[in-house]
Amino acid sequence: MAMKTLIEALRDGLREEMRRDQRVIVLGEDVGLRGGVFLATDGLYQEFGELRVIDTPLAESSIIGVAIGAAINGLRPVAEMQFADFSAPAMNQIINEAAKMRYRSQGAYWCPMVIRMPYGDGIHGGPYHSQSVEGIYAHIPGLKVVAPSTPYDVKGLIKSSIRDDDPVIFLEHKKTYRSVKSEIPDNEYLVPIGKAE
Repeated sequence: MAMKTLIEALRDGLREEMRRDQRVIVLGEDVGLRGGVFLATDGLYQEFGELRVIDTPLAESSIIGVAIGAAINGLRPVAEMQFADFSAPAMNQIINEAAKMRYRSQGAYWCPMVIRMPYGDGIHGGPYHSQSVEGIYAHIPGLKVVAPSTPYDVKGLIKSSIRDDDPVIFLEHKKTYRSVKSEIPDNEYLVPIGKAE
């Protein structure tokens, strides 16, 4: 057992899945050398390189579009929206493309991707960096939405979300990144989607 913050557990889960499966890639604004605005991907670029940890332009719709294309071509992308608030420009891609992929293709294609979204207030982010968008995405058929609140659940759910064959919105409350700590097992474990505390 190791004491971890929520963001450390998230990073551990991402790293473990990237080591386990070469198809897992991470993409988003500043996720590479900088390690993400909250440092959620810190160190991944150095370990996995620029082909698997991809810095993107500031273009949320493009980030999701690239992730969808990667997913339907056999990869397991984890796309990061720097803030959930900025998912609005990507809603067409999320709702009309990713969420409907399996249904539109009558099961011929699926869209195994994770969209990480830091959300909520508590960091003095103002009106464009503090919104809670879970109510929007929870009502979209074809999307799975998770919002883990403990380091144990974050690590287990990010791993399950990456392994899922449908798109998962992975909500991370920003205020809990470093304020919530708990012991998590050193060994491999998963938390099934829908079973977190």
